[in-house]
Amino acid sequence: MIESAITKLLGITYPVFQGGMAWIADGRLAAAVSNGGGLGIIAAGNAPADYVRGEIRTAKELTDKPFGVNIMLMSPYADDIAALVVEEGVAVVTTGAGNPSKYMAAWKEAGIKVIPVVASTAMAKLMTRLGADALIAEGGESGGHVGELTTIVLVPQICDATTLPVIAAGGIVDGRGVAAAFVMGAQGVQMGTRFLAANECTISDTYREKILKAGDLCTMVTGKRLGHPVRSLRTPFAREYAKHEFGGMPDDELEAFATGALRKAVKDGDAENGCFLAGQVASRVNKMQSAAEIVREVIEEAEPILKGASAWVK
Repeated sequence: MIESAITKLLGITYPVFQGGMAWIADGRLAAAVSNGGGLGIIAAGNAPADYVRGEIRTAKELTDKPFGVNIMLMSPYADDIAALVVEEGVAVVTTGAGNPSKYMAAWKEAGIKVIPVVASTAMAKLMTRLGADALIAEGGESGGHVGELTTIVLVPQICDATTLPVIAAGGIVDGRGVAAAFVMGAQGVQMGTRFLAANECTISDTYREKILKAGDLCTMVTGKRLGHPVRSLRTPFAREYAKHEFGGMPDDELEAFATGALRKAVKDGDAENGCFLAGQVASRVNKMQSAAEIVREVIEEAEPILKGASAWVK
């Protein structure tokens, strides 16, 4: 058993978060992870409040354990979702793609644990001053929106920059990654790509097959020109987007070209026009399991590694 400041803060059994993957992390998956002892997270993404409310209520029907909602702050519905989590009494909010400063006071007053995703020490220090409860340090190996620094570089710097518990994310898929995160100073981990192979994950069969068959050089980053880089599988869509991105397509046309591509991957399984978000660890996701098995397995793998670390010290 690995206990940490995160398990105590949130009342969860294992210090494992499931990432807030847009159009993927729904109420069913979040509940399954929470029932398995981790922290399940519903992704608000670019969805309107009514959709997110439905997923929150689905999770409440399926679990009595804590779960969270991830709010993408660049969403046009961010204000609505920020109010919704208060109305619904959500236990935890994680945030990404922006600065949650204007919502922090209301969330804290409602008793919500606020855990922003940070990709720099400056943001870590700001969130600490504003009263965040913990921080997710997400390296650029992760799927979806990414920062510049790798996890092994970012996590120790974030740990040094804050007094808050830190959750490591990006490139973590098994017990070795969990153990490494704790050695770097983290108090927990967040995984996204590994949960794409959870039985309770409702992605399209095409998406799941691409993850299970992915190779070691399976991903690429696009979107840097527009200021929001994204890591996804190397698919016809991703290659075509990269060609337009560096070929001079106007910004508005480039934005329009990508609109709806994630949903086409997740819901429609459109291999040609879908954007299949995935981290660099996709090549090491090679079996289907329940969400609870995934949570338990990575911790059971990490425990002997951490216990055996003393063998190296003479």
